[in-house]
Formats: sequence, C-alpha cells, structure tokens
Amino acid sequence: MFEAEADGLKELRSAGEIRVPDVIDCGTANGQSYIILEHLPLEPASRETGQRFGEQLARLHRHTEDGFGWFRDNTIGPTPQINTPSDDWIEFFRAHRLGYQLDLATTNGYGAHVEGPGRALMNRLPELFADYAPAASLLHGDLWGGNWGSVNGEPVIFDPAVYYGDRESDIAMTMLFGGFGRPFYDAYERTWPMAPGHEQRIKLYQLYHLLNHLNLFGRSYLGRAMSLINDLL
Repeated sequence: MFEAEADGLKELRSAGEIRVPDVIDCGTANGQSYIILEHLPLEPASRETGQRFGEQLARLHRHTEDGFGWFRDNTIGPTPQINTPSDDWIEFFRAHRLGYQLDLATTNGYGAHVEGPGRALMNRLPELFADYAPAASLLHGDLWGGNWGSVNGEPVIFDPAVYYGDRESDIAMTMLFGGFGRPFYDAYERTWPMAPGHEQRIKLYQLYHLLNHLNLFGRSYLGRAMSLINDLL
C-alpha cells in the first residue's frame, strides 16, 4: 500500500501541476511497514488558494494516457483498487470499480440489498455514456476535503489513489463530503468546462466511494448508496 502511495505521489509530481509532499523513504522495519513524507505545515485555505487549486486540477486532468487504469494496483483507503489497463472506460469501471465494490458488499452481507439493483445498473452503464467518451486523465483518485491543503497559499495534495480515468470521478469525490468552495469549482469550470450529462455520471462515481465506505465502515452508508443506485436506475 505504501509503495503504491509513493508511486502515486511521484506520478502526480511528474505532471508538474500541483504540489505534493516529497517521498523521503518507504520500507519495513522490525516487522512494520512505513512511509516517510516531507512535512508540510498546512494552513486554512483561502478563497484564492481554492481558486488556484481548481485551475491546477483542471490542468492536471489534461495529462492523459491512451488507456484507462495504471501500471500497478493500489488502494482506496485500505481497500484494494484494481488498475489493470483497458482501452474501454465502461468495461474498466464496470469490472474494477463498481463490480468490485458490489462483490465486496455481497461478501460483507449486503447482497440482499445491493446485488439485484447493482447488477441492473452495471448493465445500463452504456446509457450514461451515450454521448460522452472520457479521456484517460491523470487522477488523484481519492480527492476528498481531507486530502488537500494549503502551504503559504499554494495548494498541495496527498494520500492519492492514482490511476488514469474519467476526470469527472475526481470532481465527484470533491462533492461527496464537502471541503471545496465555489471558487474551486468556478475556476475548474473556466479552465476546462464539464461535459453535458456530468450530473448523472457524478452520481455514478460517488456510488463507487459510498460502496467503499459501506464495505469499510458498515451499514450507515447503505441507505445513501441505495438511494444513488435507485436514482441512476
């Protein structure tokens, strides 16, 4: 997990758009794994920092590959995240994002709730992409409010779950738990406007994270996940 995090930070740094902490070391000692990162004295983000972050994230998303996924698997929190490369975004998302989390939910005892509606949604994914073909953008992958900050007015991101995928999935995560103000979204939209139909696709991408929270933290996330599934259906 820490090796994948280190590789993710290096991938983000190589884009040269948003600051990330330097990786000092990663390994094992006395039977324990560790990662050592540059210490960054975080401060409350200003309106200007949020605006700058929106612009920088849009530019980060302009860094693309020919296919979706990444050269290695990583984790979303402690949950394995499969990044086997694919040139088909719908199939990639169906197998390695939505389908993977639905299988975990069934294993964790929620199959009676999620199995039928979840599989029906998987079958209908092409409808959400009828007029939209996403680029394989470089993503942070777990961009909630606790994974970005400000250092001397400069945005910084950390704790990534990097892969190449639809940029809307990063935006979806920013909207799930808060922590991003209007200047951030306005700046992103000015730099790279969102495509028509993104509102429904954002719900789909939020579902991935809600199912992951259901699998990690339990039943309190079931109602919200089921509401999104039913809405999308």
